[in-house]
Amino acid sequence: MTPTTLADFLLPDGFERPRVHAVLGEGRVIGEAGRYALEAVHLRGERRHTPYSHRATGRAEDPVMLVPGFMAGDGTLALMRRALQQQGLRTYRSHIRANVGCTLDVAAQMEMRLESIAERRGSLVRIVGHSLGGMLARGVAARRPDLVSGLVTMGSPMLAPGAHHVSLSASVAMLVRLSRAGIPGVMAEDCVSGTCARRSFDDGRAPLADSVDFTAIYSRRDGIVDWRACIDPLATPVEVRASHVGMAIDPRVIAAVTAALRPAFSAVEVDRGEIA
Repeated sequence: MTPTTLADFLLPDGFERPRVHAVLGEGRVIGEAGRYALEAVHLRGERRHTPYSHRATGRAEDPVMLVPGFMAGDGTLALMRRALQQQGLRTYRSHIRANVGCTLDVAAQMEMRLESIAERRGSLVRIVGHSLGGMLARGVAARRPDLVSGLVTMGSPMLAPGAHHVSLSASVAMLVRLSRAGIPGVMAEDCVSGTCARRSFDDGRAPLADSVDFTAIYSRRDGIVDWRACIDPLATPVEVRASHVGMAIDPRVIAAVTAALRPAFSAVEVDRGEIA
């Protein structure tokens, strides 16, 4: 078995890896970053002309924890976190510096963090997860409905984790090699082809309690994962026009996330599941 070999069950029939050249579309993240910057300038201008007494927005009942994707840390969701805070949401980091470890260990870390937030705020928590972060969050939400009231995933291929670009396979292979060399805290072979992979995959497809609302955001422009694998049958699907990486910063995606977290306060128009 080679380090790049994934268990067959991670790539079920009906799904496929994005074509090699699909990753070029991820260059759209530059434009998406520019769109975020323009939106930020616009919002600052609006706030300057809005009386302070009219700026405050009602706090959402439940706090929100943001979970980064594969090989990413909390910093990659900092701009989204700031935007959600401006909407009156109380947000929390996951305390993941780099999402490169054993998926079961990371999920356990997330669960402990949720317990801490829930105890501190005296309420359930909503989770927003990007890519792998969303997959892990779904498993935790299924296991701990006593902690989680809602879940929003962004570009998370829960139905086929192996339906990802070859560049990700290369990154996984690197982590496996590091693990074999004795480097602690990185993804081992068991996480991609053994019992650890099987359990993580099953956790990410487990039934959700009726009390947990679930929105799955996906993009046909995703150059990293098969967008079809991101549409969980238990979720409300929302399509956006964004790259995989850009989902963390594109204002249109942030609007979709806000709509999922606080539909009563959202002015986003949803037409057949697509955010224009």
